[in-house]
Amino acid sequence: MRNRVNIRQVIDWAGAALKQVNCLALCLVFSVASFSICHGAQPPNIILMMADDLGYGDTGFNGNKIIRTPNLDQMAQAGVKLTHFYAGGPVCSPTRGTFLTGRHYYRYGIWSANVGHLPEQEITLAKMLKSKGYTTGHFGKWHVGTLSKTHSPKGPSRKPAVNFAPPWKRDYDRSFVVETSVSTWDPGSDKNPFYDDGVVVSGDDSSLLGGAARVVVDRAVPFMEQAAKNDTPFLAVVWFNAPHEPIKAGPEYLAMYEGHGEAAHYYGCITELDEQVGRIRQRLKDMGIADNTLLCFCSDNGPEGKEPKGKKAGVTAGLRGRKRSLYDGGVRVPAIAEWPGRIKAGSVSDVPCSTLDYFPTVAKLTGYEMPDDRPIDGQDLMPILTGKISKRQTSIPFRARGNATLVKERYKLILPVGELYDLSSDWSEERNVASNHPERVKIMTEELTAYLESMEASHAGQDYADPSFQPLDEWDALRKKRNTSKRER
Repeated sequence: MRNRVNIRQVIDWAGAALKQVNCLALCLVFSVASFSICHGAQPPNIILMMADDLGYGDTGFNGNKIIRTPNLDQMAQAGVKLTHFYAGGPVCSPTRGTFLTGRHYYRYGIWSANVGHLPEQEITLAKMLKSKGYTTGHFGKWHVGTLSKTHSPKGPSRKPAVNFAPPWKRDYDRSFVVETSVSTWDPGSDKNPFYDDGVVVSGDDSSLLGGAARVVVDRAVPFMEQAAKNDTPFLAVVWFNAPHEPIKAGPEYLAMYEGHGEAAHYYGCITELDEQVGRIRQRLKDMGIADNTLLCFCSDNGPEGKEPKGKKAGVTAGLRGRKRSLYDGGVRVPAIAEWPGRIKAGSVSDVPCSTLDYFPTVAKLTGYEMPDDRPIDGQDLMPILTGKISKRQTSIPFRARGNATLVKERYKLILPVGELYDLSSDWSEERNVASNHPERVKIMTEELTAYLESMEASHAGQDYADPSFQPLDEWDALRKKRNTSKRER
């Protein structure tokens, strides 16, 4: 039997959200005016980079003593290091959905890797910024829909025709993408090909030899150069493949980590990625546009594998769990933001942030106003990045595999087990303090329940003024699983 949504609760929540949106719109007016006075009429360029399966402890700026990441370390020194930054989900596709929309992935059906697709009714970073005169580009992994109606590297069960949602159909002017993960060295493949503006690139193309990060940045940098030449603001989303499987490092990178066995491949592909981050940063300086560019970096989830071993050598710096887990080792990731003159060099923030926050941050920076009152689950990051506020205004919801969590202020609630952790004093989530804070557990449970019901209403099409929208069939199975979980509680 269909699980009925508590309409009153959803309406009340939506009403509160609407007030927040109205308040946000007012703030936008003052923000845009202030930005224009301080920085002229030229809107900022936006470059959003993301690694794939990079653990919290896999970078020098987060304390790794083996893996060489000098360029990321320099970026952290030149900007702000975010020590409490969350991927939107515990696996890649869901996080990528939150990254592009500012909305939880359960609102539009990308609830796991290689499941669902990005609906055309969603307002994305690319759609938003094209409306503001930006040129838009996406480079590297895509993973929020198929790139062909007839073929998917994941086979016919991926339903390539149903889930066809390539970047060239999602408001990107330029794209060089692959549907799912490729080798981190010599990434060319005919089974899982790159698409250059929608055209398949042969797997034996010589331009696909070498490091996968370089292959991607070889296309991203010319896009930025052309935009700068045309004096056009740009959005460049750069999603690296490293260090996701298949993990392979080239000879020169293996030589850097001689004596580390199979782990040298893991370390080497991260260093190759790091070099390409440095290449982007240097090119921005050479073109004279670094001071007008917001540059961000994060990972899409925690490290692969049950433990750091062999090619799956990723570490979490003591955080509990790994990829696929809603404990912090699965969702808390390395992150940096840099913007010379706007973000203080060498700063550190421990305020909780999320990939959900990219969309509302860019919206406020560019003066974009939402055309409707659909729920946005993130918040503007700039006051946090610039150190103007030290406390988050909104909670961060998670949902995966029959579990749900909520990060609110310094606490994290985990359902259905009913665990509560004080993240300010319990880095590894070892001490369940739920029995000490029954009222907090009650309040957070109610808030998380409202999120879940709102997500189901969104997925049913409530957020879209489009009568043709049809939610994916898989939601029925998830609803049954949720009902089973409720009965078990």
